[in-house]
Amino acid sequence: MDEPLRHHGDVEARGADLDLAVNVYAGPRPAWLDDALRQSLDEVGDYPTAARAEAAVAAHHGRPTDEVLATAGAAEAFSLVARLRPWRRPVVVHPQFTEPHAALLQAGHGVTEVHCREADGFALDPDDVPGDADLVVVGNPTNPTGVLHAATVVRRLLRPGRLVVVDEAFMDAVPGGPESLAGVRAQSLLVIRSLTKHWGIPGVRAGYLLTDPTTVAELRRGQVPWSVSTTAAAAMVACTTPEATTEAHRRAEVIAGWRRHLEESLSTQGIRHVSSSAPFVLAQVGAGVHGRLRDAGIAVRRADTFPGLDASWVRIAVRPEPATDRLLEALSQRSADALG
Repeated sequence: MDEPLRHHGDVEARGADLDLAVNVYAGPRPAWLDDALRQSLDEVGDYPTAARAEAAVAAHHGRPTDEVLATAGAAEAFSLVARLRPWRRPVVVHPQFTEPHAALLQAGHGVTEVHCREADGFALDPDDVPGDADLVVVGNPTNPTGVLHAATVVRRLLRPGRLVVVDEAFMDAVPGGPESLAGVRAQSLLVIRSLTKHWGIPGVRAGYLLTDPTTVAELRRGQVPWSVSTTAAAAMVACTTPEATTEAHRRAEVIAGWRRHLEESLSTQGIRHVSSSAPFVLAQVGAGVHGRLRDAGIAVRRADTFPGLDASWVRIAVRPEPATDRLLEALSQRSADALG
C-alpha cells in the first residue's frame, strides 16, 4: 500500500463472501430513515442547506445551534480541523482511526504520535501527551481497540491554548453513551460524530461536530460550499428525533449481545483480544492469519496499518452469531492445521 494511513475496511470487504471488516450495523435501516432519505429526493432540485439539520442536532445534544457544524461525514471534519490553524505540535493518540493523521499530513503538518500501551490495555494516559501540544486527537471509543476512555480522563487533556478533538464516531454503539463529551461546552473541546455506521448509511456522508461558536464559525469558513448534501441533511434530522434515540439504544444493546458472543468465543479458543465497547473487537490472531482468512472468503480488517500495531492483530466487526460462528470455525480450523 502506498498510503497505509488511508487504508480502510471497505477495501478489504470487496469480493469477500463474509464481511467482518466494515463496522456498519448488520441489520436493516428503520423504515422512517428510508422514508426520510427518499423524501429528500424531492428537494434535490435546489441547492442544499444544513440549517435544519444543525438545529436538530443542537436540540438533540442540548446545545445552541451556533455550536454545531454539519459535515460530509467525520472525514470532512478531520480535514477541516487539519486546515484550521498552523498547528505547532499536533498530536494523534494511537492506535486509532488513521484519517485524522492522514488529514494533518495532507495539510502539511508534522504529526507527533502518542501510543497507548498494549500492557495497559490500550488505555489513554493524558500524561503521555506533550505539554506543548496545541492539538490532540483521540478516539472514544477508539477504533480499532474498542477501548472506552472515561470522560474524566479525556477531560484531563483540556488546557488553554490547546484544542482537543474527540472522535465519537462509535459512541452511539455504547448504551447510553455515559462517557460522551457531546454535551460538554468548553472552548478547548471539539467532538466529532458520524451517522454512517450505526444507521447503515456509509454511502450518505452524514456527520457533524460540536464545539464553541467561534471555532464553528472558523471551520465553516474553511468548508466547501454545499458539501453537506440534501440527503445527508435529511438523515441528520431523522436520526436525532426521540424515535431515533430509542432505536439507537436498542441497536446498542443488540451490538453488545453480539459482541459478548464474539469475545466469549475468542476466549474459549484462547485468542487474545482487547475488551471492547465498540461494534468491533481487536484480536491477536497471529501473523499470516488475516491472509488465510481472506483466502477462505472471510474479510477482517488488517491492523498493521494502525500505528502501534503489527500484522498479528486484526479488527473483527461485530455481527450476528451465525456470521461470527463461521469466522470462529475458520480460526479453529487454522489452529488445528497449525498444530498438525
